Amino acid sequence: MITKKIFNDTETAFRLKSDSELNRAIFLFEMIDRPFLVKTGTAMTNLALKAHLPVEGLIKKTIFNQFCGGVTEKDCLPTIEKMHSKNLHSILDYSVEGKEKESEFEKAIERKTNIVKFISKRKELPFAVFKPTGIGRFELWQKVSANASLSLEEEEEWQRVKNRVNRICEEAYKLGVSLLADAEESWMQDAADVLMEEMMFKYNRERAVIFNTLQCYRWDRMQYLKDLHSRAKEQGFIVGAKIVRGAYLEKENQRASKMGYTSPICENKEATDVNFNGVLTYCLAHIEDISVFIGTHNEVSNYLALQVMEDKGIEKDDDRVWFSQLFGMSEHISYNLAEAGYNVAKLVPFGPVREVVPYLIRRAEENTSVKGQTGRELGLLYEERKRRGGEITKSNRESELAG
Repeated sequence: MITKKIFNDTETAFRLKSDSELNRAIFLFEMIDRPFLVKTGTAMTNLALKAHLPVEGLIKKTIFNQFCGGVTEKDCLPTIEKMHSKNLHSILDYSVEGKEKESEFEKAIERKTNIVKFISKRKELPFAVFKPTGIGRFELWQKVSANASLSLEEEEEWQRVKNRVNRICEEAYKLGVSLLADAEESWMQDAADVLMEEMMFKYNRERAVIFNTLQCYRWDRMQYLKDLHSRAKEQGFIVGAKIVRGAYLEKENQRASKMGYTSPICENKEATDVNFNGVLTYCLAHIEDISVFIGTHNEVSNYLALQVMEDKGIEKDDDRVWFSQLFGMSEHISYNLAEAGYNVAKLVPFGPVREVVPYLIRRAEENTSVKGQTGRELGLLYEERKRRGGEITKSNRESELAG
């Protein structure tokens, strides 16, 4: 029986946090809860980095340590192992963004394939992840998505991009690692969708190795999923679906308004929730054909998934169903689900502090745009600090009595 209290256990949620780490989280979420401070802090951080001011130490001690596992893979291992001791898995995400040169893309794919090799030896790390524009120019993905004609040079460049995607997918398949492809802006996503479907056709014959991401704030994703499912059944492959709400809402709506086309984004938060929950329910209803990776911080959607799993007799640890939240966020969901025996993985970003800043800024901005999210985080953190204060008082009283 699914209980509505499963996510209220703060002792389980924050048991790996020291008192100082708890206080740091409270401080950061108090800052993030104020949009003005986020905008001001973002502008100041960008200016300081451009001016080469010595601010990396401050960034590392605060927002970096809250939302990132470390600078290198090995830096992340102590945290990963500690989380795994509580049945919580991890996904290493090399979160360096905004590259443009072919040499940089080659370095990136080399890094990503090395991460696949690194995690293949560790049970704590069942998934790898990559971002399409991390291994190919955004403008090229955009042109291919628009079916625009490519120059000879661009055709050759696009072939290199496809080769890189196949390279990491093949490596994951050979080493038994599942691979998540991120979704990005809608105007480059069609090319990624087509390419990732080709990879599923090639490698998802016996189980879901390759997962494409569906951003459910897009109102067309349910139909996309149904069409993909139909093709998968006809062609004999398993769909790997990572489902999220989406990360580029303001940018999508602004571009649609500026260019005069219908926005691909649901009209409001409620419509997005309905769409996400519909996609979630569809995946779980077709678990024989679709493996689903549920990436959400929304408690209602997580409750829905647990209820549907129970109703359909899907075991808690069925390897075709995974839950995930970002490192440093929604600990009350991640740790309590893991404690209850579900498959859960934290996305753990890492990379050089300076180069990970764009990711961190996006993370802070997303938190300010989700109504109630930061407030819920703060409320639970306050509750845990209060609980610990009670424990300390009780412990002191017992010591005095014993004395």
